[in-house]
Amino acid sequence: MPIKNQWISPKQQAGMTLLGMLLVCASLALVAYVATKTVPAYQQYYSVKMVLAGLNKEALNSMSHKEIQDAFERRADVAYVTAVKSQDLLIDKNSAGLTVVSVKYQVIAPLFGNLSILLDFSTQEADL
Repeated sequence: MPIKNQWISPKQQAGMTLLGMLLVCASLALVAYVATKTVPAYQQYYSVKMVLAGLNKEALNSMSHKEIQDAFERRADVAYVTAVKSQDLLIDKNSAGLTVVSVKYQVIAPLFGNLSILLDFSTQEADL
């Protein structure tokens, strides 16, 4: 039985070099780091949406601005919402005469050094 050549020429070899592996790992680590900084902001956003959806179940048309803010504060305390305060609420009437509660806010997530991510959020109770 003939013995095959055990050495493969460099032209036939394929694979990732150590430098390539380091670049892929560094890229994955950067994506994971950014995700750990931004995911909590999105969790807060969905909590705010749920609080505003809960406000929708109340009769907002018969409530004053202060009562709406107090109702929001109660629900936000239960949902551990810290990104939005009741003073940040935008309370208006739509074209049909119904009271609409909305909120716009920003979250700045620091990454490293002087580099940060700015996240803009906007929602209203009728979005759900």
